[in-house]
Amino acid sequence: MPAVTVENPLTLPRVATPDPAGAVARPVMTVVTAPEGFEGEGFPVRRAFAKINTKYLDPFIMMDQMGEVDYAAGEPKGTPWHPHRGFETVTYIIDGTFVHQDSHGGGGVITDGDTQWMTAGSGLLHIETPPESLVMSGGLFHGLQLWVNLPASDKMITPKYQDIRGGSVKLLTTEDGGALIRLIAGDIAGHQGPGATHTPITMIHVSVNPGAEVTLPWRSDFNALAYGLAGSGTAGTERRPFRMGQAVAFGDGDSLTIRADEKQDSRSSTFEVVLLGGLPIREPVAWYGPFVMNSHRELQQAMEDFQAGRLGTVPADRN
Repeated sequence: MPAVTVENPLTLPRVATPDPAGAVARPVMTVVTAPEGFEGEGFPVRRAFAKINTKYLDPFIMMDQMGEVDYAAGEPKGTPWHPHRGFETVTYIIDGTFVHQDSHGGGGVITDGDTQWMTAGSGLLHIETPPESLVMSGGLFHGLQLWVNLPASDKMITPKYQDIRGGSVKLLTTEDGGALIRLIAGDIAGHQGPGATHTPITMIHVSVNPGAEVTLPWRSDFNALAYGLAGSGTAGTERRPFRMGQAVAFGDGDSLTIRADEKQDSRSSTFEVVLLGGLPIREPVAWYGPFVMNSHRELQQAMEDFQAGRLGTVPADRN
């Protein structure tokens, strides 16, 4: 882990550490351990934010860590065709390959370091499966799926699909080169990620070398979340411990700090962390299964539209 990297981070643009005299460090509000379960046809997931109070999550609905799992031949699994309405799904593949197709014409193959960004909007059907070659051979699979809410004014927009190749991710580093920062969406210190978002967010995957620290400027009107993908370290200037499979919710401020432990476990030489921030929507959320709306009546309408075939039909070649 991961596929998108560089041999020498010091060749990358550097993000200056905010001046402590002028920046307010975000405190750690809570650290939680993600519960484990299964999704779709049975692939293992960790529900990253399941134990975090929803007031810290807005505009995010949920995030699943998919794997890390080393499949034997014949074991790789995906999801069957299913509907969505009212939000965006962001699928980031760290290791392995996934094939996406939706009833609105979007889709493609994403692999090591790629991201697919699907705006469900007014509604569609989609499916995510491993390619036949991976099913036959088995292999490593590891990724994330994030759900980003849409405001009421955008919930019924036309569906859209973004294919973000790993090579287009903005690579940055810290002043001392101790961390590799992959900016997938949003803005950090004037650097822009390739993901185009309806709801303003920042999404970063950072690899922190043992003993190194990264402090990033963070929009004061955004929330701030961290999730450990591998390794261990601390969050905040108070150095609250967290590790793989644990999530952190930060309080208010305009800078965010992550530090890697001096010694990492044998599975990862660096502390791998996803950092998320977004502008809270502050609207009622009615969420049931694959639909994220503002009221129970809208949820009922989404289900009725799905049952009536108004969210799309499965393409003939995939029935």
